[in-house]
Amino acid sequence: MIIPVVNERRTLGAVIREAAQVHPATEVIVVANGSTDGSAELAERMGARVLRYPSPLGHDVGRSIGARAARGEILLFTDGDIVVAARDLRALSAAVESGADVALNAYLGPTGLRQVHGVVLAKHALNLMIDDPATTGASMTTIPHAISRRARDMIGCDNLAVPPKAQAIAVCHGLQIRAPHYVEVGRRNRRRARGKGSDPLERLIVGDHLEALAWYIGQTGARGRMPDDGRSRESVC
Repeated sequence: MIIPVVNERRTLGAVIREAAQVHPATEVIVVANGSTDGSAELAERMGARVLRYPSPLGHDVGRSIGARAARGEILLFTDGDIVVAARDLRALSAAVESGADVALNAYLGPTGLRQVHGVVLAKHALNLMIDDPATTGASMTTIPHAISRRARDMIGCDNLAVPPKAQAIAVCHGLQIRAPHYVEVGRRNRRRARGKGSDPLERLIVGDHLEALAWYIGQTGARGRMPDDGRSRESVC
């Protein structure tokens, strides 16, 4: 279980308690980066393996570091500020045990709005363009999710710092991607609940999806494996 943490002492204890119940041999890794509120010390007292960094690492970099350090065959990812019940985490772990390489949270975000949030739109658009329609808007950006050690090695730990790119790489490698279980995380995400102003993470996460698409096109060609219907383009010149 990999938990990046920046000053999340208020919720971290409950997050670790649920994580520890997933399996008797669960390894809980807390990547404490830039924390000054005692989060790291709390995690250590609760038996977690704590990786300390004095300054914030940036969005999702903690996932990459935690994945590199993990010893288990199934890697679960969650955040330190959202308490996810052990039963929900076990459902994702079980999907990997039963053959999935990547098990995503089936939560898609609010899709029935007149104006859809940019991140929700980016998730759906990327999955369509990389020909992963089975997951619709499910994404490695969203916690919780689980991957196999094989998936970690094929995707590359560094790429886990940009979750949409990691997902595109998984698709290109033919890994089994499923969205087997729904966990409602939208209402519990305090990073998104900051009034009606602009979302401070929206541009960053949309940029992650653009990076993923650029990588995919670089691997598959300008049309991303989409057909060109036999156009004789040279006849136009």
